[in-house]
Amino acid sequence: MGATTNRPALTGEYDVVVVGAGAAGMYMLHRLRGIGLRTIVFEAADGVGGTWYWNRYPGARCDVTSVEYSFSFSKELEQEWNWSELMASQPEIEAYMNYVADKFDLRRDIVLSTRVTSAAWDESSDTWRVETDQGDSISARFCVMATGCLSVPLRPDYPGIDDFKGVSVQTSLWPKEGVDLNGKRVAVIGTGSSAIQAIPEIAKVASQLIVFQRTPAYTWPAQNRPITPEEMAEIKAHYDELRERQRNSPLGIVGRFGGALLEPPTQNILDLTEEERLAALEEYGFGVTRIFADVPTNMEANEIARKLYGMHLRKIVKDPRKAEALTPTDYPLGCKRPVIDSGYFETFNLPHVDIVNLRKEPIVAITERGIRTSEKEYEFDVIVYATGFDAMTGALLNINPRGRRGRTLQQKWANGPRNYLGLMTVGFPNMFTITGPGSPSVLSNMLVSIEQHVDWITDCLAYMTSKGLATIEPTQEAEDAWVEEVNNVAQGTMYVAPSCNSWYLGVNVPGKVRQFMPYIGGLDRYRQRCDEVAANGYEGFELRGSPVPA
Repeated sequence: MGATTNRPALTGEYDVVVVGAGAAGMYMLHRLRGIGLRTIVFEAADGVGGTWYWNRYPGARCDVTSVEYSFSFSKELEQEWNWSELMASQPEIEAYMNYVADKFDLRRDIVLSTRVTSAAWDESSDTWRVETDQGDSISARFCVMATGCLSVPLRPDYPGIDDFKGVSVQTSLWPKEGVDLNGKRVAVIGTGSSAIQAIPEIAKVASQLIVFQRTPAYTWPAQNRPITPEEMAEIKAHYDELRERQRNSPLGIVGRFGGALLEPPTQNILDLTEEERLAALEEYGFGVTRIFADVPTNMEANEIARKLYGMHLRKIVKDPRKAEALTPTDYPLGCKRPVIDSGYFETFNLPHVDIVNLRKEPIVAITERGIRTSEKEYEFDVIVYATGFDAMTGALLNINPRGRRGRTLQQKWANGPRNYLGLMTVGFPNMFTITGPGSPSVLSNMLVSIEQHVDWITDCLAYMTSKGLATIEPTQEAEDAWVEEVNNVAQGTMYVAPSCNSWYLGVNVPGKVRQFMPYIGGLDRYRQRCDEVAANGYEGFELRGSPVPA
């Protein structure tokens, strides 16, 4: 959070202001310097790295292989950095982000511990006026929102939440100094991705751990392990091939150590006999849910796969009560973010670990001593809130930019986010969003999507500079058509099934309009579309200003 910095307030004019110094903001700064644009970056944290700065909870790690969840813009960087694990932990990724910041001398243009509080378009000068909680007031021709898709934690509104006398902490705001969990009685509220990573680690040191769960999650074993020096050398020798495959894949993910592209399944589970399905379950375990083509789109096939998933879960979790609580039953496989874990279900076999089903026993209040449900009061030393995020739009709407005629983004998006290519929205000229709603973003490898967006924005600004153009803004027709396309490609998938209530749809946030926000058509298809738009003179955008004379 923006702390008092005891520095003079910043004023002046820039070419570009970037909001956020995570991976997106850092790479954006690097590219903008390369085309000679004077740029300033504001960051609320006191360090770089974005999500990898804030999410320090026990067990935090990436769910994409490290060698693929890394920057590709510098061959030198690729050769210098060695990853220690297949899927890197938070400390290692944060160290990587700091290494990048130092290697490319990014810190001199990044202003830390400073939260942007407003951004307003000045129609008289065609500039953005940006203000911060430190009293800064600057103007810039362009504003780039690198605010992240999962950067606004949701604080639950339980009665009495401030009364608890023990330690309260959110996974996504874990303090740098850590939290003493050794020998403590710990509660974890929530069972999303962060909780599923944290619970096995907390169980190793807590004297008691009780998980409070509303909706059980589908999760698959991460199968993480160290990367050997020989493997790292082999990866470095073939980085070019790996990157090319990533850019031309639907998810920006190739597979471990850059093998062949992950091919979509072709066999249907509905074509198998019961005996064949059970044999597949025996062979693949939880992975049986991912090897059939009809599971993501056919509800009957999905239900069969869901039941197989539950059968395998009950083999692992020995206590029938716990197993029942942990088994998803009322929403389809594939409707929520895929989660991977390291010993999550096995953790519930430990005698000091228990689970409370909030559908049967809801939380009534947080008390001085712990948590009171409809059945009893539980006493704790530490309460961990793993309660998710206001995803994709939360950070943007918190700033709530004002566009043409003073209209706010909250007003523009009152019925859900609307934009063109996830990059720009009508009424907000010269304001770009990196991996915004309407782009593949959270349905892809974020580093690959970030690089694609940053490169496209950089090329666009270079084009405008060379032509002497002042503003760029989507046309209403292009925006409407893109919103329709985003909705159309999601139809028929489990993501928008009536029983699906995910943060992709925004339903985890009270009052938020139910709308599927990311683009599911594939990063490869999306990249091609963006390239075509640029090649056709930024088709669907209106560019204004006096061109440079020939």
